[in-house]
Order: sequence, then C-alpha cells, then structure tokens
Amino acid sequence: MTAEDAHRSAQDRPGRLGRGTLLLMSVATGLSVAGNYFAQPLLNVIGHDLGLSTSTAALVVTVAQIGYGLGLLLLVPLGDLVERRRLAVTLCAATAVFLTVTASATNAALLLTGTALTGLASVAAQVVMPYAATLAAPEERGRTVGTLMTGLLLGILLARTASGTLAELGGWRTAYWVNAGLMALMAVLLRLRLPALRTTAGLRYPALLRSTLALFAHEPVLRWRAVLGALTFAGFSALWTALAFLMSGPAYGWQESAIGLLGLVGAAGSLSASAAGRLADRGLVHHVAGAAAFLLLGSWGLLALGGSGGTWSLAALLAGVIVLDLAAQGMHVSNQNLIYGVRPEARNRLNSAYMTSYFAGGAVGSALTSVVWSAGGWAWVCAMGAGLAAATVAVWLLERLARRRARRDGAGREQEPAAVTVTVPVNR
Repeated sequence: MTAEDAHRSAQDRPGRLGRGTLLLMSVATGLSVAGNYFAQPLLNVIGHDLGLSTSTAALVVTVAQIGYGLGLLLLVPLGDLVERRRLAVTLCAATAVFLTVTASATNAALLLTGTALTGLASVAAQVVMPYAATLAAPEERGRTVGTLMTGLLLGILLARTASGTLAELGGWRTAYWVNAGLMALMAVLLRLRLPALRTTAGLRYPALLRSTLALFAHEPVLRWRAVLGALTFAGFSALWTALAFLMSGPAYGWQESAIGLLGLVGAAGSLSASAAGRLADRGLVHHVAGAAAFLLLGSWGLLALGGSGGTWSLAALLAGVIVLDLAAQGMHVSNQNLIYGVRPEARNRLNSAYMTSYFAGGAVGSALTSVVWSAGGWAWVCAMGAGLAAATVAVWLLERLARRRARRDGAGREQEPAAVTVTVPVNR
C-alpha cells in the first residue's frame, strides 16, 4: 500500500466521507442528468432546425426519461454486484459518448436515439447516490443524500439555463458538446478520487434483476414511496415540459435564453434538498413528506394564475415554480432517506426500484403534457398537475393511516437506518 493509498483509504472509508469527495460526487450527479433536460427550453428551435412537429419535439423529453428509466432498472442494480467506482466511471464515459451522438443529429431518428442512450447511461447519478450513502456515517446519511440531491436537482434545473444561453451563442447543439466534454472530465476525476467499493449480493445478473423487482413485494416502505415519487415527478415533468410552450407562446413570447433562465428560479427551490436531509436526520422525515405533498397541491393554484401573461401573472408563475420545486425535492429526499434505511446491503437495488418508478412517473407526465397541451393549453396542464398533486396528498394520508394501524397491531415499528459493512479495497 502506498502512502497515497493509505491516505485515501483513511479519508473515504464508511463514516468518513470527506467534503471534497462529497462535492465531486454532487457535481457528477448534476452533470450526469443535465443532458436529459437541455432540450426542454429548446423544443421549438430544435423542432424548427430538424423539421419536427410540436408533438415529435416533445418526445425528446419523454424518450430521455424512458432511457433513464431503463438504465435505472437494468444498470443501477449492478452496483450491488460489481465494483462501484468502475461502474460509475464507465457510465460517465458512456454518457459523454452518447451526448456527441445527440449533438451530431441531423434528423429525428438520430436525435431520439442519442437522447435515449444518453438517458440510459446517465444513471451514473443513481450509482453515485447510494455509493455516498454507504460511505457516510449513519447519522449523516440524510445530509449526504440531501447534498447530492441538491447537485442532481441543480443539474436538472440549471441545464435549462445553460442550454438556453449556449443556444443563443452557438446553436442548440452547443450545450450537448459542452456537456460531453464535462462528463469525460468527470469520468477521469471520479477514477482518481473515489475509493474502490464493492458490496456483493452473491447473485448472478438475472437473479439480481429478479430480486430488484421482488423488493416491491417484500418492502411496503418501497411500495408507498415509489407511488409518491412517481406522482411527484409526473407533476414536476408536466410543469417543465409545458413551460417551454407557454413562455415561447403569445402570452409571453420569450426567447430561448430567457426561457432557460427559469431554471435559476427553480434552482432556488432546489437548495431546500439539503435542509430536508437535515430534518430527516432529526427524525422528521414523515413530516417533511407531508408538508411537501400539500405544498405541491398549492403550487398548482399559483401556476394556474400564470398563464395569461403580464406582470402579476408572471409573479404568480415564478412563485408557483419555486414552491413546486421545493416540494418535489422535499418529497424525494424524504423518500430516499426512508428506503436507504430498509436494507443497507441492497441499497443499489432499492434505489433502482424506487427511481425506476420515479422516472416512469416523469415519462408519463411528459407524454400526457404534450397531449393535454394540444387539447386545452396551460389551463388543462394546470388541472392535470393539480389532480396529480391531490393524488399525492391522498397517498401520503393513506400511508400515514397504514403506519398507525401497523403500530397499533404491533407489527409496524419504524426501522432505523442501519450501518452497512462494506469492503473498501485500496486503489491498485
């Protein structure tokens, strides 16, 4: 063992996740997912450049989420089978390659193919997330997850700002080229900085996938949180898909760069993720989820007021965006804190199961939005979003009743997050 290896092993073993490493992992999660959202403020300009209809252009967002969902289902469980650093680095490098495919697209087929493959590989973010949760001390897991979620959500939201600005400077392809270079850099930095980490499930790959799906049958916490996550992200995706059409339409008439700046507004809400994680560490995780569910419902009332244009309408719209993003992130962080405490030895599979449901909800939300927008515009999208939020509140209340009933029957004690024993071999 070299002196450098000994230092790295000492700094990054479970319970000793350094701030520099945590920051790097947070940046990597944000950049990994950013490429899936560059298109949202650029749907009109991409459609015009490639000769696509509005509905076909909207499919770019849906295809990205479908690809991401498949990656969550098929690739993320590998973190319980193979060495996690190698998996994360490989996925980051693959994301860089597939981003260049999208950047080079000359027709709808290449655009959608590159987008789908980028989504598939960008689940590096969801390999890094349970990786960090394993390295962190149990009493700091909420803060750690919250910090990485801040990075991930900033990547999602600021991707819109970056793509709008870069499109103004060099065309819509520029954002994809820039992100490809940054992802290649992340692959190198993660390989140099992260400790090797293996937690073996003792299963072959087909059995690993079957065990991932079986978690839904055996873990009620996962079932409830998967439904809450899917409903929440469906509404989140509906908002950000429809915003591009609203802001570029006759009510506002904004340019791509201005539409992209809305990501900065959403980013204000994303900073709540770290605070939600700290509240979870204090045992308030269910309270965070309940507050988030009701805030989601209220946000759509504000958003509905923002469809007519004008100063007051814009103010209501911006307030609604902030509240919805804050609520969505609070719900997501609380969900992940709960499922990571269920079975520490299966964190990647739990994350795979939950996040597959989460992004399936997002894909459905985006797909429905293109149909609903065509039928009734912004008002109908807000009605759909309010319906999804109302369903979220209902599911949270049902889960609360189920937990109370289980405690009353003596069969439903809350499981505390437990430490997990892992092997952190030194770099060779």
